[in-house]
Amino acid sequence: MVATAADGAAAVRVAVRHRPDVALVDITMPVLDGLAALDELRRQAPEVRTVVLTSFGTEPNVLRALQHGAAGFVLKHCAPDELIRAVRAAHDGDAYLSPEVTRLVLGMVTPAAGRRGAATERLAVLSPRESEIAGLIAEGRSNADIGRRVHMSEATIKTYVSRVLTKLDCGNRVEVAILVRDATG
Repeated sequence: MVATAADGAAAVRVAVRHRPDVALVDITMPVLDGLAALDELRRQAPEVRTVVLTSFGTEPNVLRALQHGAAGFVLKHCAPDELIRAVRAAHDGDAYLSPEVTRLVLGMVTPAAGRRGAATERLAVLSPRESEIAGLIAEGRSNADIGRRVHMSEATIKTYVSRVLTKLDCGNRVEVAILVRDATG
């Protein structure tokens, strides 16, 4: 940890000065709210990845945070290891959503018949094991959770996740989850 800030404007100033790899931002902050802070960070320090840490995991907040460039969205009541996973994912250039938030996002996506067929076709390139991993990604599970579930090391799961992302031409786990949701309706 390199710094803390009491409000959104101070958070932007501190991030610009210290250039952290990842900044944790709340949606409700005084002076400059979290979404405005995300915009300023994207403008003034685009290399700083941001994770929203908030108590308000509502549909509008999640969508707005992601539209404003957040690499992650975590609820404050999460376990400490989940927050660590979110920070590490953001640091690695990936996206992370709390499982509750993942379910919320997936619930907002209703596939049309054409999208269902296209998603099913895209998923057909995966091996049975890769399909299983994609399904577990869609459930919002971490690499460690997936590894325990399928009795493989976390390093092996990381390799599978990379293959799934590459084969499906997805930029992050959220895109995989949406694709699986589209296919399964």
